[in-house]
Amino acid sequence: MVLLVPVFLWSSDVGAQAPRTAIEFALNRTAKILCSGVFVSGRDVRETLRNSARRVLAPDAFARLANSDPDGDRVIEVDRGTGLTSVTLDGYTARARYYGDQGCAILPAGYDDVFFQPVSVRSSLPDAATMDWPMGDRLPDGPFAEDVDGEKLEEAVAEAFTEGGLTAAFLVVHRGRIVAERYGPGTDLHTQLESWSMGKSLTATLIGVLAQQGRVGLDDPAPISEWRRDPDDPRARIRIRDLLRMSSGLRFSHAEQPRHEWGREIPDHLFIYADGIDALHFSITRPVQHPPNTVGRYRNVDPILLGGIARRIVEGDGDTWLDWPQRALFDRIGIRRQVMETDPYGNFLLPGHDFGTARNWARLGLLYVQDGVWNGERVLPEGWTEFVTTPAPAWEEPEYGGLFWLNRAGRFEALPPSAYWMSGAGGQSVIIVPTHDLVVVRMGHADGAGVGGQALRRALFKVMEAMEGPRGL
Repeated sequence: MVLLVPVFLWSSDVGAQAPRTAIEFALNRTAKILCSGVFVSGRDVRETLRNSARRVLAPDAFARLANSDPDGDRVIEVDRGTGLTSVTLDGYTARARYYGDQGCAILPAGYDDVFFQPVSVRSSLPDAATMDWPMGDRLPDGPFAEDVDGEKLEEAVAEAFTEGGLTAAFLVVHRGRIVAERYGPGTDLHTQLESWSMGKSLTATLIGVLAQQGRVGLDDPAPISEWRRDPDDPRARIRIRDLLRMSSGLRFSHAEQPRHEWGREIPDHLFIYADGIDALHFSITRPVQHPPNTVGRYRNVDPILLGGIARRIVEGDGDTWLDWPQRALFDRIGIRRQVMETDPYGNFLLPGHDFGTARNWARLGLLYVQDGVWNGERVLPEGWTEFVTTPAPAWEEPEYGGLFWLNRAGRFEALPPSAYWMSGAGGQSVIIVPTHDLVVVRMGHADGAGVGGQALRRALFKVMEAMEGPRGL
């Protein structure tokens, strides 16, 4: 039975098992990563620990878990019947549970369930095997266009799968057609893969859908009632565009700051992933540090708030939230399942807890290549693509737009300055090159991020060599 408890939980509010130390927070994250790896992605628990959770843990803690003894004081347990995953080390037990189409969520200390009603999310589309790409999965059999060098594409794929990079999927879409596609061990076109912060760009897309529907505007003050109770609250001046540009100015600590500024053993940027809190409530209550649109910083608070705003708009209009993205966006562009995980209160944790197939992400990239239009229907407002690819004025360098990274500073040397991308931890990337009608998707596991990132750079040179067309635009 799912509990419906109208309270906000903080790590100081609940029992002795509430996390206090950095390792305890890390164990919470580890339990969630293992839960998602097993139940969402269909991976082996030990492989997930090794390849996706290693960097969350201190080396000693990882070594002890990797060699855990089920009869000792350190153990990993996965109950496939209940969906419960638990990780125990030095007397602390972290737990996460699988909730079907909402994926996995950390269970707050002292509680055995979440505080919202999970729902089944179903697509209205026919079986993907019965429809042509991109609305389905059937691919054409004919040869590539004459100006596409197939041998160079094969070289690009080989680079992407350099040993040690832990690449799980690599896919290239040119002029709407998949021209290269390969998957790593245990992965195929149906595997829901860890996507991490690519979900920030998905958040921007969902806000774009609401904007196209006329339900929100870029220059609207953020519709957060808690900021309007006091007429002198400076947060009332934060606009939707400021949140999309990660320029709200809210105080939200990050690992790049000195530890004494964190406020706890981990920074706010990771805290939303590491404890069973109401992430939206936590984000709403952050104070102002800078005036809006004056300082641009990579912080999870702004996309969390945007997701909460979208939820309040949708629910305020009498609609249901957890399946709204499927109906409003995914069904329209051929995506039949995208697992967007929540906190224990039903708020999507799209800054990082989301899972999609490589083809799902390619479809989202294709939507942007097509300037927000799909099958002749405008899904995103006219000018939305221009907005998300325009450098945010509060950032010191022209590297960030509207929850998308920009190539204006030449981070990807192989690509023109007009390229932009969705980016996630572990080397997740959806790279959009509008001058070449091109989308490149690379997904992999976190422990291979360094090698995999360099392999992607080399692969992109090969991809661009395979395409004829304008350069330097």
